[in-house]
Amino acid sequence: MIPDLATEIVIPACAVVGIVFSLIQWVLVARVKLSPERHANNGASAKNGYNDYLIEEEDGLNDQNVVVKCAEIQSAISEGATSFLFTEYQYVGIFMVAFAVLIFLFLGSVEGFSTKSQPCTYNPFKKCKPALATAFFSTVSFLLGAFTSIVSGFLGMKIATFANARTTLEARKGVGKAFITAFRSGAVMGFLLAANGLLVLYIAINLFKLYYGDDWEGLFEAITGYGLGGSSMALFGRVGGGIYTKAADVGADLVGKVERNIPEDDPRNPAVIADNVGDNVGDIAGMGSDLFGSYAESSCAALVVASISSFGINHEFTAMCYPLLISSMGIIVCLLTTLFATDFFEIKAVKEIEPALKKQLIISTVLMTVGIAIITWIALPSSFTIFNFGAQKVVKNWQLFLCVCVGLWAGLIIGFVTEYYTSNAYSPVQDVADSCRTGAATNVIFGLALGYKSVIIPIFAIAVSIFVSFSFAAMYGIAVAALGMLSTIATGLAIDAYGPISDNAGGIAEMAGMSHRIRERTDALDAAGNTTAAIGKGFAIGSAALVSLALFGAFVSRASISTVDVLTPKVFIGLIVGAMLPYWFSAMTMKSVGSAALKMVEEVRRQFNTIPGLMEGTAKPDYATCVKISTDASIKEMIPPGALVMLTPLIVGTFFGVETLSGVLAGSLVSGVQIAISASNTGGAWDNAKKYIEAGASEHARTLGPKGSEPHKAAVIGDTIGDPLKDTSGPSLNILIKLMAVESLVFAPFFATHGGLLFKIF
Repeated sequence: MIPDLATEIVIPACAVVGIVFSLIQWVLVARVKLSPERHANNGASAKNGYNDYLIEEEDGLNDQNVVVKCAEIQSAISEGATSFLFTEYQYVGIFMVAFAVLIFLFLGSVEGFSTKSQPCTYNPFKKCKPALATAFFSTVSFLLGAFTSIVSGFLGMKIATFANARTTLEARKGVGKAFITAFRSGAVMGFLLAANGLLVLYIAINLFKLYYGDDWEGLFEAITGYGLGGSSMALFGRVGGGIYTKAADVGADLVGKVERNIPEDDPRNPAVIADNVGDNVGDIAGMGSDLFGSYAESSCAALVVASISSFGINHEFTAMCYPLLISSMGIIVCLLTTLFATDFFEIKAVKEIEPALKKQLIISTVLMTVGIAIITWIALPSSFTIFNFGAQKVVKNWQLFLCVCVGLWAGLIIGFVTEYYTSNAYSPVQDVADSCRTGAATNVIFGLALGYKSVIIPIFAIAVSIFVSFSFAAMYGIAVAALGMLSTIATGLAIDAYGPISDNAGGIAEMAGMSHRIRERTDALDAAGNTTAAIGKGFAIGSAALVSLALFGAFVSRASISTVDVLTPKVFIGLIVGAMLPYWFSAMTMKSVGSAALKMVEEVRRQFNTIPGLMEGTAKPDYATCVKISTDASIKEMIPPGALVMLTPLIVGTFFGVETLSGVLAGSLVSGVQIAISASNTGGAWDNAKKYIEAGASEHARTLGPKGSEPHKAAVIGDTIGDPLKDTSGPSLNILIKLMAVESLVFAPFFATHGGLLFKIF
């Protein structure tokens, strides 16, 4: 066993290492200059000791304007993204304050706002801190989580808009250079987020300990607010960003590609800046907040269960911090893994991009398995007890090791299955592309079937990990399995953020009018990025399922329900309503994208019809109006879906009580996971089927292409339908599942004492 002092040093030290590493990567990305520099390439050696000659110089046109143009476009995208996020955060800030007050009032009223010590929930013979203290500290940790989540998303967006044009410029030197720039910037975000999440949580625990002292049960109950804050911000970031990006994308594609027959990201298209801004606010800021939320919640769920197990009862600090130690190990493992992509191996050809990204997943998983073994061996006693619905269950340390590993490897399996169904290197997507021969209808049918089919293996993977981890270590096992899946979050996020960055790089290349060969390189980076984004969504959904089950267990324990019986009417009505919620939520988000896209299409058509010289390229389109349409629509439309998710547990818990609420949570978990996986994969497959036809890399693809052919138009329609599925509804659903569970857990003391008003009346 390592001493407690070592734990107190190791955890913050690993977090600091993560932050320093991300800053080093930032500096390396910043070395790519965005100001035109005269190249004196007359035999003199360039900065790396060999000549970095550019493609244009081979073609004899080193155009200085290109660099200036790239810088201009980049600043336009960056300004758009920043102004949108600021607007969004103003609205979200008001909500945060209001919800913080709610938490305080609800939890404070549990004991009628008394400041006297209360008997503990799980051990009535001991005295614990008053409910008012829990209310206050839960509110503080909620605000901390929300703030960290916002900062994570914002920093991710900043680095992405900082790196996109740099990736474009590096593509002139070769695909390897561009890949490294995009990947490094993704790593900045991954490491900042993982390290910040860990550091803030660790500091919060230590500060709260000053007040709570030996009352660990109350301490870790108050810490659950951290997960709630993280996820509630993620919900608005994901929904708002998703509506923004897809309104612009659908509008730009339908008018530009289908009606006007101009290429994607053509500067004549008025919605093109909004589209590129959208990639940053939806896929990067939203994704960052989302994974941060998962991470915060799985840590909180594990800590809550541990605090009422032997770790908490005997005050074993190191064993108590086991979840945090796993995350610390994860940062170090991901750091080594990242070096494999950026420094140990060099990418020389386009076909090496996707394998390099896949190797990242495999290397991090293998190294992490060893890391978990070490942590388990040094941090845990050989035998201990875990709280299991009122009883204490004896667990061995190797069983806990297996729980974490099951989650870790299930994540890898889900990632690879997702890749198989969404990458155009494999038959499923090629079949979808082939079905475009007979028009859009068959494309849609094939795509939907692919999405439904792609649910099978991930669900089995999740089911096996739940069974194994629950059999070994009850609810704590499930919580650490979720943590295992998220332990390589830094690498997962790096791979995920890489996608939108290379997507933007391609857009900038097109808008700056760079040569065809550069566009080919950025397209290859982007196609790999599409698949990795789908893998990232797979991870997010898989971990959300495990996290919300762990939170559900913690909620059931906290609300002192011994069993959830499906055959009682109270529970069953909850179950069936809960299963309906993901559909209601998806309907709202898809309709929002549809109506926002409608406004966008009308505006883009208006500009093409009324601005003289726009199609000829002599007049500039009005980009700002399109950005404004997207911003206004997403701010307005993110409120109802957000309210649905945030208010459901409060209403159900208060009026119908904890049993019905447990039914709602179980129902939403079961149906939400299925819809989320199928929506994400259907959308990803349609997108890559379109890219498969456009790239024309194989004989089969060339028979379907070129751009503008009938099969290609059918593919674009499929892609457009898939956009809201894969970038708005699908990814937001995993937040719905987690958020309702963590919110129920935070409000559990209130629901247990005052909930179920309707049943009390009758």
